[in-house]
Amino acid sequence: MSEPSPSAAPLLGRLLDLLADDAPAEELGAVTSEARAAGVPAADLAEVERAAATALRIRGALRQHRRRELQLTALFDTAGDLAASRDLDDVLKAIVRRARMLLGTDTAYLTLPDEEAGDTYMRVTDGSVSVLFQRLRLELGEGLGGLVAQTASPYATPDYRTDDRFRHTRNINAGVLDEGLVAILGVPLLLGSSRGGTGKVIGVLFAADRAARVFSPDEVALLCSLAAHAAIAIDTARALDDTRTALAELAGANEELAGANAAVRAHSAAMQRAEEAHDRLTDLVLRGGDVKDVAVSVAGLLDSPLTIHDPGGRPLAAVRPDGTGFAADSMDAGWLAGTAEESRHGARAVHRDGRWICAVLAGHELLASLVLHRPDRLDDSDRRLFERAAVVTGLLLLLRRTVAETENRIRGELISDLLADPERDPAGLAERGRRLGIDLDRPHLVLVAESAARERLGGAAMRYLFGGDIHGVSAEHAGTVVLLIDCDGQGTPAGAAARAAAAQLGHLVQAPVTVAGTGPASGARELAAAHAEAARCLRAMRVLGREGEGADVGELGFLGVVLGDAKDVDGFVTAVLGPLLRYDERRGTHLVRTLRAYFGAGGSLIRAKDELHVHVNTVVQRLDRIQVLLGRDWNEPDRALELQLALRLHLLSGGRES
Repeated sequence: MSEPSPSAAPLLGRLLDLLADDAPAEELGAVTSEARAAGVPAADLAEVERAAATALRIRGALRQHRRRELQLTALFDTAGDLAASRDLDDVLKAIVRRARMLLGTDTAYLTLPDEEAGDTYMRVTDGSVSVLFQRLRLELGEGLGGLVAQTASPYATPDYRTDDRFRHTRNINAGVLDEGLVAILGVPLLLGSSRGGTGKVIGVLFAADRAARVFSPDEVALLCSLAAHAAIAIDTARALDDTRTALAELAGANEELAGANAAVRAHSAAMQRAEEAHDRLTDLVLRGGDVKDVAVSVAGLLDSPLTIHDPGGRPLAAVRPDGTGFAADSMDAGWLAGTAEESRHGARAVHRDGRWICAVLAGHELLASLVLHRPDRLDDSDRRLFERAAVVTGLLLLLRRTVAETENRIRGELISDLLADPERDPAGLAERGRRLGIDLDRPHLVLVAESAARERLGGAAMRYLFGGDIHGVSAEHAGTVVLLIDCDGQGTPAGAAARAAAAQLGHLVQAPVTVAGTGPASGARELAAAHAEAARCLRAMRVLGREGEGADVGELGFLGVVLGDAKDVDGFVTAVLGPLLRYDERRGTHLVRTLRAYFGAGGSLIRAKDELHVHVNTVVQRLDRIQVLLGRDWNEPDRALELQLALRLHLLSGGRES
């Protein structure tokens, strides 16, 4: 009597144990080999393989979540370090230490210019082991740091020794070689100069590895954000030192000069106010506040209404000095972008049309704009407070976007599973959605978007959902990006939602984006059906030459009605073109293609043969065969219209041309 086949259950249990113990990916993959070696039946073996693949995806997601948590914790710790220190040396050490920790590099360091010597010197290092490197001095414009300082832009090199974009010198190469550095990322510490001037580079912050490494755009943006915060911190520390010096000098002056005493009192009050603002804004970061909390604090401190707008001009927050909110209008996106660019270029707030505007940046990316509605001038302390608020707002938006992008990726997996097989487990999909904060039983609009800039479209969709009042989730599916948008009781038509998404996504990716919309729909099956309808609508828009637009099925005329009402399109196509389709399939001929070319050429045999790249006699012979198969009236007006419609529907439904 043969022994029973091994069961897959113990192996599935082993996968769960390995996942709980955070075992290496190799051990998870080895379970499949173990099942195969044990002779597990084919059906059970397939189940083990699927379970192993799922376990690997879960392990990857968990590890990514842990990395995000560590990064967010490190950013909060950075704000705490900067808030707790007033000494310039302590501030610089905290900046460099945190830069190394955030990027996980072997070393980090900061260089500052020596105004008297006319060169640049190594002020602080962390993780350095070379005395030669720690004592390095650079002439202005030398090395990667010189390139960063001259251009006021971040630069990264995966291999310093072979990179010829900047000027190498013997002493710099010797220091880098002695330290063993290979990959280096440098970002500028920028402060504004006089009104209308360019930003002033007050130092360069570096992160470096002793092995080749390509720094990602997220890492560059993260170090740029830290450098922006660092520049304000350094400026504040220097201002405090200058104030102490000024107060010491004023203390020895003639106290009988009332004007001098008034200046001292005003300056002291301004510094006390600046410290209060610094502590309040830093506390917002540590408490996990949002942009509205920043707006409330700054509007109260500066006694002026404040609004915060996204890059498209839409308001994110609007508060009065007493902390109450008000309805703010959207600002002209072009005017706001131009003013924000001036603020970014000058690294300071600018005054335009009775308002102060300061760009909120993450590296060179514009996240938002702070707008202070105040016609009169700001003194230096108030201007610095306003600019510091922009830095804190950028940090909060960057943290919020990081969390939102992580959540969207996890929710996007649910959407991908729903579209791939809604019939497999509708109840399970609904339960997964509830755990992730998505109620699939609520009405949703389904948008399907495509663009030639496909590699940028997924990220743009996440920023589109993150940056406005839109509640939804996005996922990449079948070469397109799918957006599931909660109707939220607003009753927005699918066509209007598609047009709005096409315009905003096109702005974000800087290329035309075509969006098809359907809905509302609710439930796994209805949502999957709505997606299929939107996909057909997208194909129809492509055929109709409506790239870069947004529409729903009902707006596409008769083709949209046929597609949207779920008519028996395949039956219609088969009834009209069936004899040609079957003939082409059996004999490998091209009658359907020939008929399409003939109608497309307006009945001209010459243009049709050029389109088909065959002799005119071949076209005539094929048309004769078509007449035999379809009947002598195939080219009569009514029959020709029916044939052309069937040809168009055959193309839209994905039919292959023989």
